[in-house]
Amino acid sequence: MIGNEAESKRRKADTDADNRWNAIVNRDVRADGLFFFGVKSTGIYCRPSCPARRPKRVNVVFFDDAASARAAGFRPCKRCAPDHVSDHLLLVIKALQIIAESETSPTLSEIAGTLRVSPYHLQRVFKRLTGLSPKEAALALKAERFEDSLQSSPSVLDAMFDAGYGSSRALYERVQKHLGMRPSTYRRGGESEQIRFTIADTSLGRMLAAMTDLGICALWWGDDEELTTTLHERFSRATIVRDDEALAPLAQSIEAYLNDGGLLPNEAIDARGTEFQRKVWQALIQIPIGETRTYTQVAHMIGQPKAVRAVASACAANPVALLIPCHRVIRSSGELANYRWGIERKKALLVREREHRSVGQAIT
Repeated sequence: MIGNEAESKRRKADTDADNRWNAIVNRDVRADGLFFFGVKSTGIYCRPSCPARRPKRVNVVFFDDAASARAAGFRPCKRCAPDHVSDHLLLVIKALQIIAESETSPTLSEIAGTLRVSPYHLQRVFKRLTGLSPKEAALALKAERFEDSLQSSPSVLDAMFDAGYGSSRALYERVQKHLGMRPSTYRRGGESEQIRFTIADTSLGRMLAAMTDLGICALWWGDDEELTTTLHERFSRATIVRDDEALAPLAQSIEAYLNDGGLLPNEAIDARGTEFQRKVWQALIQIPIGETRTYTQVAHMIGQPKAVRAVASACAANPVALLIPCHRVIRSSGELANYRWGIERKKALLVREREHRSVGQAIT
């Protein structure tokens, strides 16, 4: 038992380190202040969004705060000034505090008035740094509060009012959109709806496919133990059941697509994420098979041309491979960039899709 706990902690630490490294690679300004990284080859430490050339992963160490980095003998980077909090970041932090502490969702004008800035300036800065508008952030926070309240409230109705919802209709609309599941599927004591999964061989390695009653919630590549552990950690409140027989048709259709260019599974997708992430994922679905788009182009597709880094982060957080085709997004230079399930898989997917598309056009 102790060995299992130690292994679980190790895997969590590895996952946290991977998430931090992805933030560094994508120069994600939203991670600034959450952690710092030191570069052993230079002896300096930086914020995640530092514009300097990315170091090699083997040379990077992570710190929870700047004081820890200095205590370890690192000195602050002169380019990103990690000890300095920008005025814009400070503005967003204050706005988030106001949203979090308000019993009802404050309007943009109310937040701006409290901070003594113009609503236009607040909206522009907030959206650039977080990928969301203040209103979207408030709605997302309310949905998260509802999810948390369910664990301690005697009923869904009590949790609804604790989270700040004025009516059950508003609750159902927001929570189903935010969490990808209906409030009625939750039961007292932290249980929730059932998730069925299978792990099957594909020509690109072992793949886990998982479904809720609403649709496919996970398509991941990896090894069996890692995949199963990650599924239980991601959906810790769900009842998870392995059902190879029921999900065999889904696994077979995925393999047919990979090998022969068959049709992708015609199943609903139950991808859970922030409103901004879902907006990006919906845009990715519009990219035709055999084509690619750059992160900048996707940012324009969702109407937020300056949110390029946030788009890259949303791609990295994609829980449903293939059906949400984040592998079709590349850098402006034409390079493939990172891929959650390995750059070689990304390359193979793009090659296969181009080949299948060419064959289809030739037949037509």
